[in-house]
Amino acid sequence: MSTPARPSLRRVRGEERSLAEALRRLSPYLEGIRWRWGAGLASAMLAGLVALAIPQVIQQLVNSVLRPGGDASDVWTAVVIMTVLGVAEGALVYLRRFFILPPAAGVENRARVALFRRLQRLPVSFHDSWPSGQLLSRSVGDLSLLRRWIAFGTVMFVVSIVTIVVGLVLLFTTSWVLALIYLAGAVPIMWRSFHFRNDFRAASRLSQDQAGDLATTVEESVHGIRVLKAFGRGGEALEGFRGQADTLRGTEVHKAAVLSKFISLIVALPETVIGLSLAVGIYLVATGDLTVGAVAGFFATTAVLAGPVESVGQLMGMSLSAKTAIDRHAEVMDTPVDIADPEGIPDDGAPGTPGALAFRGVRFRYPDAPEGAEPLLRDITLELRPGETMALVGLTGSGKSTLVQLVPRLYDVTAGQVLVGGRDVREYELVELRRRVSIAFEDSTLFSDSIRNNVLLGAPEQVLADPAAAQNLLDLALDTAQAQFAHRLPEGLDTEIGEEGLSLSGGQRQRIALARAIAARPEVLVLDDPLSALDVRTEEEVTRRLRSVLAGTTTLIVAHRPSTVALADRVAVLQDGRILDVGTHAELLARSADYRFIISSFEADRSIESVMDSGAITAMTGTEGDRA
Repeated sequence: MSTPARPSLRRVRGEERSLAEALRRLSPYLEGIRWRWGAGLASAMLAGLVALAIPQVIQQLVNSVLRPGGDASDVWTAVVIMTVLGVAEGALVYLRRFFILPPAAGVENRARVALFRRLQRLPVSFHDSWPSGQLLSRSVGDLSLLRRWIAFGTVMFVVSIVTIVVGLVLLFTTSWVLALIYLAGAVPIMWRSFHFRNDFRAASRLSQDQAGDLATTVEESVHGIRVLKAFGRGGEALEGFRGQADTLRGTEVHKAAVLSKFISLIVALPETVIGLSLAVGIYLVATGDLTVGAVAGFFATTAVLAGPVESVGQLMGMSLSAKTAIDRHAEVMDTPVDIADPEGIPDDGAPGTPGALAFRGVRFRYPDAPEGAEPLLRDITLELRPGETMALVGLTGSGKSTLVQLVPRLYDVTAGQVLVGGRDVREYELVELRRRVSIAFEDSTLFSDSIRNNVLLGAPEQVLADPAAAQNLLDLALDTAQAQFAHRLPEGLDTEIGEEGLSLSGGQRQRIALARAIAARPEVLVLDDPLSALDVRTEEEVTRRLRSVLAGTTTLIVAHRPSTVALADRVAVLQDGRILDVGTHAELLARSADYRFIISSFEADRSIESVMDSGAITAMTGTEGDRA
């Protein structure tokens, strides 16, 4: 299994944002956190200043004790002062966490909810082009990193810088000669930090993208585990995964190497200059230009500064990773919502002609199709009368599934109009349109929830508000879809089904999905071959019940069986993206050679089912004769 390509990621990336611009992108999620973040920052800064005060006490203590006639009681005074300072520092650290951690978790939660809301609004074409693992890593890993950065990285980065600046002032106050020596070590660090920032940012972005690809591979392998086992391809899947994991490991090692080289520099240089400062300090004490207490205070201050200096590299790396996480979050949030509620067109909920469905001059080409490519659908004009059942037939690749997905606006037409109730679907609010139109797909997707909740997913709100009405609707939908098996499950209709309904058979999943579409009580029902996993007799019974229960509902069904076609009021023939002919089954058989060819291909595909359904197998075994 090869590493998934990410053309879509390259396409959506915009210009690199600065850290300040990235921070501005977080402003919608920072409501209620600013004052608490400020209080946490103040607490952390005070804790840093308290830590810097301790070396000053040491300096005074040493000078007091070692001077001629020094008072030993000064030692106990210094002990009390340092104890108080230590307790105060601990309390301030607690306050920093108290003020910042809860709202930082709130920022993560708001960003995650906003991302999920955006994913629900983005068109199907977006989800067609984005690997699911990339979206998963953005909604979980990136936002968790962002929370840690807000709660710890931002505050400690500011505190470290302030502590270093204040500490340098104290060092210069103590001895400008020693302070200059100490400061000289910062010049190479500043020069290296520019290259570090660019190298680490690139490594961080690559690492997070590769982690998203790895998540996609895991998800695909878990969902396709039956296929991998059935074809004995577990080893190949493992090798592909190992290759991706090794690539990610290499990127992470490179990322760690870039960070470790920078950290080693900012640790080694200060330690080196401290050693030099020690030699110069002893000389200055010997010459009488500096007191022993000043030397002790100077080196105690450098000890306090060691932590902030060493943490600057890690905090800078964390900040760059957080910026990358913000950029990746913004890529999704900035993706335009091409299919949205109309602007400036009042949606007064006027019924128009309930159940009417029409296509007028519809042309369609997928958004990611090459420039200049021919439309998949060309000049589709078709009208369904209210309450009519129309079968849509055509050979594979003729555009049937694409056409029916235009009705609930899963995609928008490139040109022309799709009308529901006499109004262009683009004039409806999406919620209203999808209340009127219900769709069931051949690939039945169910959720990890109970049978009851899966079926009632799209049921009208007023029905769900009445438990008795909801139960009646549920029973009717299951009965119509021939899904009575649900009552025999271990916990009946409250049985939790596995992820995507894989604990059920293909036919059972299709019947639950069909029941879900029925329970929505739509004006227009679109069926994209949702009965393909059913045997012919069950399909005919389902179709018969549909016509009875949904009398008055307009039904457009993609058909791949002669039995389904024969039960439709009319049939539309789709060929090469165009409507070739429309008529009853008998009319088309009589006048259309293309239709006869399509039907004959259906019959060939279903020949085994036809034999089983006709009782030929029992006749061959002699069972019927024995009964006679």
